[in-house]
Amino acid sequence: MLDGTLDGRAGRLNDRYRHHAAIDVLRRAVSDPDLGRVALVSSFGAESVVLLHMVSVVAPGLPVLFIDTQMLFPETLAYQREVSARLGLTDVRVIRAGAAEVARHDPDGTLHQFDTDACCDFRKTVPLENALSEFDAWITGRKRFQGGQRTELEFFEPEPPLRLRVNPLAHWRAGDVQDYLAENNLPRHPLVARGYPSIGCAPCTSPVRPGEDPRAGRWRGSDKTECGIHFIGGRMVRGKVPA
Repeated sequence: MLDGTLDGRAGRLNDRYRHHAAIDVLRRAVSDPDLGRVALVSSFGAESVVLLHMVSVVAPGLPVLFIDTQMLFPETLAYQREVSARLGLTDVRVIRAGAAEVARHDPDGTLHQFDTDACCDFRKTVPLENALSEFDAWITGRKRFQGGQRTELEFFEPEPPLRLRVNPLAHWRAGDVQDYLAENNLPRHPLVARGYPSIGCAPCTSPVRPGEDPRAGRWRGSDKTECGIHFIGGRMVRGKVPA
């Protein structure tokens, strides 16, 4: 009898596609009945165009969820429009907290200065969770080489209680990303050339110095490494992985 649990489904999918290339994992993810309804979640950040390009090749009508925290760099908003148009993505959905939520939680726009977790929660985690409620799985651009809790990533992982996550680029190296960008002549996020290898909200992202970890500029000076949209064991992860 097949194991119908999330762990069982993720295990079957990893066994089925273990030796597949990233674009093949993505191609099959959008049609495999073990996943159901699938969306791509994209930040339109430093490396996002790789997966967005793959989607444009295999399933340009796939829903793409872009979370506008309303605190993003202007360059990110412009880049999102440019890339969506250039790649012919036909179902890009801009997700954001409503005006009432902003007025209630952060009327003067300073919440990030004293409670980054609360800011990420209402601006990013809650709107995304609402948007993902109609999907059975979502695709991310996370990769093992990014470090932290990402070092053990598999192509497919459970997200209790109901969804699966798909990480087509899990096994890529940093050089693979750069090679793909060059080979496909893809537009780079303009902030990358200015020292931002990982790009989030403007108030909480700083340039990275030579030799630093690529994500060192995210929430600099704190132990926070994730915004909270990723889960481990059903728990939100905003800092270090729970023991």
